Amino acid sequence: MRTSPYMRALLLAGCAGIAGFAAPVSAQDMTADDVMTAADAAEGEIIVTARRREERLVDVPVAVTAFEQADLQRLQAVDLSGLQAAAPNLNLVQGRGSAASANIFIRGLGQPDALQTFDPAVGIYVDGVYLSRIQGALLNLFDVERIEVLRGPQGTLYGKNTTGGAISVVSRKPDLNDVRVQGSALYGSYDQIVLNGYANAPLVTDRIALSLAGQWDKRDGLVTDPRTGRRYNDRDSLTVRGILRAQATDALEIIASGDYNRQRNALTLGYPTARLGGVRPIPANPYGEYDFRASTSFTGDEGQRLEHWGANLTANLTLSDALTLTSITSWRKLDPELFVDIDATEAELGDVFVGIDQRQFSQEVQLKWDTDRFSGVFGLFYLNETVSSHQEAYADDLFGVPFTRLIDDSQNTKSYAAFGQATYDFTDRLSLTAGLRYTKEERTYDRFTTTVSTFPALNGISFSFPGSLPAPLNEDNKATFDAFTPSVTLSFKPGADSQIYVTAARGFKSGGFNGRANSLADLTQVVDGVPQLVTTFEPETVWTYEGGAKASFLDGRVYVAGSVFYSDFRNFQARVGGGAVATFPVLNAGKMSIWGAELEGVVKPTRNWTLRSTFGFLDAQYDEFNDGRRPPTFSCNPTGNQITCEPAFAPPITFTVGTDYRIPLGDAGSVTLGGDARFVDRHFLSVDNRPGLVEPGYWLANAFVRFDDADRRFYVQGGVKNVFDELYRTDGQEFSSVGNIQTVYFGDPRTYNVMVGFAF
Repeated sequence: MRTSPYMRALLLAGCAGIAGFAAPVSAQDMTADDVMTAADAAEGEIIVTARRREERLVDVPVAVTAFEQADLQRLQAVDLSGLQAAAPNLNLVQGRGSAASANIFIRGLGQPDALQTFDPAVGIYVDGVYLSRIQGALLNLFDVERIEVLRGPQGTLYGKNTTGGAISVVSRKPDLNDVRVQGSALYGSYDQIVLNGYANAPLVTDRIALSLAGQWDKRDGLVTDPRTGRRYNDRDSLTVRGILRAQATDALEIIASGDYNRQRNALTLGYPTARLGGVRPIPANPYGEYDFRASTSFTGDEGQRLEHWGANLTANLTLSDALTLTSITSWRKLDPELFVDIDATEAELGDVFVGIDQRQFSQEVQLKWDTDRFSGVFGLFYLNETVSSHQEAYADDLFGVPFTRLIDDSQNTKSYAAFGQATYDFTDRLSLTAGLRYTKEERTYDRFTTTVSTFPALNGISFSFPGSLPAPLNEDNKATFDAFTPSVTLSFKPGADSQIYVTAARGFKSGGFNGRANSLADLTQVVDGVPQLVTTFEPETVWTYEGGAKASFLDGRVYVAGSVFYSDFRNFQARVGGGAVATFPVLNAGKMSIWGAELEGVVKPTRNWTLRSTFGFLDAQYDEFNDGRRPPTFSCNPTGNQITCEPAFAPPITFTVGTDYRIPLGDAGSVTLGGDARFVDRHFLSVDNRPGLVEPGYWLANAFVRFDDADRRFYVQGGVKNVFDELYRTDGQEFSSVGNIQTVYFGDPRTYNVMVGFAF
């Protein structure tokens, strides 16, 4: 049975004082030297680039949490989902129905729909390069130096679409002087094998160095179909990266990198929480309380394939003691071929194939300056992205006859931006930072869909965009959106290692086209009581007002950061269900208001003992949810029952507590005990508050023990994840207009692992 989260809280409170909880699957290989360095360093001395220049974490007047190599291993972060709830008000999970997608919400703002015509609301950046799609964004972290989670709109300095926040991944630079070799092998539950390797070698001392890294992650499926015995929800990923660093002159540094990720997974199955309609009705929860059993109508080797390539070229040119010019050029290609059983049953209702061909080119130029009183960055940004897809939707059991919908579409986006942000120090303690970005985006979209069926009335139903629209709309497949996104921050430093700040910032997420429009009904909205054709959805915007403080004291043994904020969110983009059969309107549904508070701290009672905790609070609500198809009393909850008006993926409380303790064993080496526990409060998994798509709240606990030899070159560690075998929901899928589909996805059960590693 599922234990109350609050009962778990009591259990965890008693255990946390002993060792804390976290299991050590290697995000990247680390020696005991790495662990001790991170533990011994003052938390305020962590260097971040949240404002596109290197600064101490304690000096940045931004709500940012930084995870270094030691932190990533403690959090067993094999990929980005390992950071779930590890920062205040961060909700980061594997996306619905796909092993490679990332569903990221920060402070209640995000975009869970993986459709290529939606942009993410939380920007993901790798070495300064923006990733346009959430497919392929669940990044492996095998050669990462640092991850920065920036909360709140970052519309001034970061590429695009950062209404919720940004996640910046910084890779390890090759060392120009020392040879380094690291590796590890892990074996765990469900026959999981994770192999990591990293090698760094100077090719020309002080001038040129090359690093190569790779990870292979394979695990059997967690979910079994009792009808066939087949297993699903597995892992099968291979990732490699090479980075060449050249110090061409004392003033010019060039970094060229290439990465490749290949995934070959079985289906990712959820579990139905509502009774399915059609000619083959299936009850909700068909196998009772979820126990990692689910069915699918796919009977062959249909699975999920993904290829993801990238090449980056970064040049840093020092023009003077005060000026630096940086150029970041990137090309990326993403090719997922995904079969998804949306209803997760033996019925063929929401079974789809999605094949995507995505390519993007981006160029950014930054001019940075740093003088005694005046510092900042000016820049230009350009992105050209083309996404085309072929989709097939199979729904024989919806109509009782063979039925397939075929879809081909293509979208091109060109994004242009000019930005600048400057800080002026009135005194050594008082500073003012102001920034402004202008963004212009041009989108072109074409779509053609038709049906194939043995029943004549369902066969050959075609729709094209914009061709099927009445004149003059039938000639308009282009849209342009632009916005100014300013920010201003006033900060005061009471001491060298503390500061107080207040800030106001605006975020913007571009509008676009309905990528699920199969008829004019999908583009028809009721505006002021009158049905109208609406061919695009408008941009989202948010103003966030925030006050915060952070400090490092007692010689760096204590670090504390906190903030309070209010976000006024307008025109949020929502794909809503209900209404006529197989209609999928996209609305600018209205307004949200979000109040919140955040607190994080690190305490080192002794050299060998570290305590960590984070706390996030959200009070999020829809002020308006405008869906003209329904009466006002159903404006927030179209299913009736209870009107809650709560945005999805906005748990009121997120909380973590963690600790690690190192026990020296003299010449034999050392043993480390440590870990974390995390709480995520009740929250909805659909934008329109469907009662079956709710996570009631959960605690997760993880634990490990690790031995390092005296030379700190070899280690062995064993761990357990999800100690109490908690059953928890991570995401939801809602297509209620297709057989009442409402599906939930679950996190991993309790698992064990043993890892051996080395570093020279």
